[in-house]
Amino acid sequence: MKNWFLYGLIFLATIVLLFLSVPLFNMILGNDLTLLLETLKQKDVISSIYLTMKVSLWSMCFVLVTGLPLAYIIARYNFFGRSLIEAMIDIPIMIPHTAAGIALLMIFGRGTISEAFESIGITFVDTDMGIMVAMMFLSSTFLINGAKEGFKKVDIKLEKVARTLGANPMQVFLRISIPNSRKDIINGALMMWGRGLGEFGAVIMLAYHPMVAPVLIYDRFTSYGLAYSAPVAAIMIIISIFIFLAVRFINNRLK
Repeated sequence: MKNWFLYGLIFLATIVLLFLSVPLFNMILGNDLTLLLETLKQKDVISSIYLTMKVSLWSMCFVLVTGLPLAYIIARYNFFGRSLIEAMIDIPIMIPHTAAGIALLMIFGRGTISEAFESIGITFVDTDMGIMVAMMFLSSTFLINGAKEGFKKVDIKLEKVARTLGANPMQVFLRISIPNSRKDIINGALMMWGRGLGEFGAVIMLAYHPMVAPVLIYDRFTSYGLAYSAPVAAIMIIISIFIFLAVRFINNRLK
């Protein structure tokens, strides 16, 4: 009976695993290697991939600085409105991404906030900053929630002992809380970065140009069809797989 239960679990797990993996491997193996290499040499492909990697990394770094304090506050303190704040953190991943892009465009594309930034030389429509804002809005949830769960796992007694030994709150945060939750923080950061790499709906509303890789794939597909867009999609899938495997490997070796 136990064996049949296990076999049933394996069977069902195999179905969803195939569902997730077959399209990816078919995309990679279904494209000729020579065509992939030729595509990778194209200037617009190189620039779009570089832009995607760069801006998604900027987004992740910005949320590391601003999101970790928020995650720590939620994990360590009980206060009125905490559930509302947690809901606000989660909402961006639930709404349609095109709707999120329009909401961002109405704030950063026109109005008082947009004008305030323009007065200091920062614009968001069709700029790297616009891409960054779109990526952050729809992917920061993963980093903040990952860090929050990591901070909850840290024994508060360690922080209290550090305080009794003379460490100030900042030192406790940097030397005790963050190091002991680094695996969850890294996992959250990886998920945020990965989500940013694939963001399309909100980005295209704020910045069609310069083109990130997902927008370039869409532009090639609508202009020239599947044959012209598939190699770029395959390249992005390969890059994403290698990044995830490398970071997962490093993270799993952390104690």
